[in-house]
Parts: sequence; structure tokens; C-alpha cells
Amino acid sequence: MNHHIIEIAVHLGAAWAAGSLIGLERSFHGRPAGFRTHALVCLASALLMVVTAYQWDWLGTAVPMETVRTDPTRIAQGIMTGIGFLGAGVIFKDGLTVRGLTTAASIWMTAAIGILYGVGFFYPATLATLATLGTLHVFRHIEDWIPSHMFAQLALRFSKDQPVAEAEVRELLAKQGFSISNMSYRMDREAGYFEYRMMIRTAQKDALGALAGKLRARQDLLEFRISPSGD
Repeated sequence: MNHHIIEIAVHLGAAWAAGSLIGLERSFHGRPAGFRTHALVCLASALLMVVTAYQWDWLGTAVPMETVRTDPTRIAQGIMTGIGFLGAGVIFKDGLTVRGLTTAASIWMTAAIGILYGVGFFYPATLATLATLGTLHVFRHIEDWIPSHMFAQLALRFSKDQPVAEAEVRELLAKQGFSISNMSYRMDREAGYFEYRMMIRTAQKDALGALAGKLRARQDLLEFRISPSGD
């Protein structure tokens, strides 16, 4: 095993560094799975692949080669299956908003990178690390630059005795640059309110803040809630 000590250290060190870099980007943006999580995922994936890449170092020469058949691809499949459970843990749903998808994808990608470093496939592993960092960081700015629609869940509560007509609600949102994808209604007699709940869409980046200011100024509005959808 002595002649493989440096090689194994390089494989594990490269995987640990790659996972740490990806995790730093996630931690910087306040994601639940950040620096330590990604570093450990990448390191663990590489460690499991090192077991198969250097199997004769731990099996020893006393074991006949013909009696042992290990399949590294099965180890990789097991790693990616297990990572699926970890990725699912960072995805959560709040109403119609789903968050954590990008972080889950980065965890899955980090595991794949760790597998490549573990078997010593450095060239594609390095390219994948750079591509992942570029996707998470650079693509964020590209998304801000590209014209796109923003979606948000909007809830408006009025007194059940004096609810605002739906036509007036639609007109208010249209003047603020919003279109309504769907709308639902709810009346709670005990609580004393009538509620509109809808998914709204706009192409203006500052429209949500302007809408919140407009809604705060209304005296007939008991309560409102704007929940932007995002990753």
C-alpha cells in the first residue's frame, strides 16, 4: 500500500477541495446545505471509490485475483442513490413555492465529482468542478440579466361584510403590471374575513415591492401576503 499513499491522498484531497469550493458558494448565498455538507459529500464519494480503485491494497496479495470481482460502477450507483435522500432533505415546499432544488442538484453533482476524483479521473472531474461553480455563480448573474417572468403567490384578506369585488382586484394587479394565473376564494365566517388567493406573474423585477407598497396603503385590506417563488 505504501506506493499508493500519495496517489490516494491526492485523490481524496482533490475531492475535498472541489466539494469545499462548491459548498462555499452555497454557504455564501445562505443555503441550508453549504460548505461542510458539500465537502463531506464529495470526500465520502471519493473515499468509497478509492476502496474499489485500490482494492488489492486492502485485500492483499494472499487473495487470488480470480476469486474476487468488484464492480466500481455498482459502488457509484449506490452512492448516487444514497445522495438522493440527502438531496431530498434540502427541498421544501411553502404553499406553491418550492425551494432548494438548485442546492439538491449541487449535492448530486458534488457526489458525481467525488466519484471521478476517487477513481483518478482528474480531467473530467476538474472540468465538472469548474462548470458547477460557473453554473452556480455566473449563471445567477445571467438569470438576473435575461428578461424573465417572476411568479409569486398572493393572498388578500378583506372583511367578510365588505369584500372587494374580483374585478377590482384584477384591475389593481393589472395596473401594477401583473397577470393572474389562477385564483381561489375562501370565506371564514368565524374569523370574519373573505380571502382571495392567486398566483401572479410579472416581467418587472421591482413590481413586487411596488405592489406591497400599494397594498399597505389600502385601509379596506385586513391582511396580505406575497410569497415569491424561487429555488
